[in-house]
Amino acid sequence: MTSASFEIRAATSNDLGEIARIQSVSPEAAQWIPADYLTYECLVASRENRLAGFLAFRRSTNTEAELLNLAVDPQLRRQGIARRLLKAMLPMAGGEVFLEVRESNLAARKFYQFMGFEVVGHRPEYYKNPV
Repeated sequence: MTSASFEIRAATSNDLGEIARIQSVSPEAAQWIPADYLTYECLVASRENRLAGFLAFRRSTNTEAELLNLAVDPQLRRQGIARRLLKAMLPMAGGEVFLEVRESNLAARKFYQFMGFEVVGHRPEYYKNPV
């Protein structure tokens, strides 16, 4: 399965079970109550009623947004799905996009750097288990 075979669309309540599944097998991702994602902008990558990943964000102002969570099913990673989700979100964000990543989440940090994000600060002791 290539990322091109996945549709990027807005999440619905019908997606919450799959979002919960992906989140549960992605311990490095933030662990939210899945229904809470629908109170924000939430995109999913889907194919034949199976979700490969999801992304949630919120607009802080007209020119600024915050990426809240991004997770891809571990069995489907490294196929460009996260990149497609992020590229679909960026025009919707309306300007600058901010996010936070655990210092220990090296894969995510490298991904965001590859996508053009820059480190603008650190929050010592903000994250625990793991840092």
